[in-house]
Amino acid sequence: MAKQVNDDYPGKNKPMSDEQLKAIATANYHSKGPNKTDNDNTSKQETETQVFQFPTEIVELPSKGKLYPEGHPLSKGTIEMKYMSAKEEDILTNQSFIRQGVVLDKLFKSLIVTPCEYNDLLLCDKNAIMIAARVLGYGKDYTIKLKSPTTGEDISYTVDLTQLKEREIDWSLHSDGKNEFHFELPASKRTVTLRLLTQRESSQMEKETKALQKVKKSAGTTTMLKYIIQAIDGETDKQKIRHFIESSLLAIDSRAIRKYLKKITPDIDLTVEVPDESTGDTFRSQVNVGLDFFWPDLEV
Repeated sequence: MAKQVNDDYPGKNKPMSDEQLKAIATANYHSKGPNKTDNDNTSKQETETQVFQFPTEIVELPSKGKLYPEGHPLSKGTIEMKYMSAKEEDILTNQSFIRQGVVLDKLFKSLIVTPCEYNDLLLCDKNAIMIAARVLGYGKDYTIKLKSPTTGEDISYTVDLTQLKEREIDWSLHSDGKNEFHFELPASKRTVTLRLLTQRESSQMEKETKALQKVKKSAGTTTMLKYIIQAIDGETDKQKIRHFIESSLLAIDSRAIRKYLKKITPDIDLTVEVPDESTGDTFRSQVNVGLDFFWPDLEV
């Protein structure tokens, strides 16, 4: 069984110190034995027990599990993640992963303990996993740099990542266990069936977008809609849907779909109230995730 160290994560308790994590990792290494190999007669259950002895936390998903089918490991609305170790730091510095643009996905896969297919993960839940990975690796405090909107002076502000809230959406439009939404287009009056993207669909969409860029073609909006729209007036043929998006979808309807998606998409709200010392007031700003989010030792 996984060992949980902070019962109220994300809360006020600080993550375990490097010394504590090192002690746990060392103890686990010696309990397995340095000469053990994959060919040893170690049962699967024993191996899983050894792996899951590393401290973990339960992270709440913005989707609350409502968009996953009944019985799916993530339908409970939570995911279990382990604290980052030296193994994950090796992933973060793997030049091959960085060049391929897969380094963060490799990191998240390594940290997730809940037995689930990573590609089933909804993109709307990925920000929560990213924030949790940063907290479990380098702590909850993240300093952002921005400019005062009144004086233009540079400001440094430390964000407590565990205090970020979920974005408010219209949950009445959701049905438990269904990633499916019906929306009538305001201009054409046609009804489209939409779904929120998973990691699998996002990867496919990214490949398609890169292929289009190679031939000097920019089609980010239409490519996204091709993956989000699952049916038009009940018609599910992919070729017909793509033809409609490319040749018949009005700009006013395209914009309405994007506005509707914001209304139904759960996510972490990355806006924070920043105090402006020069005026005594506060202003709202986005938490822009920079290179130092997972590479805090970089001089950026």
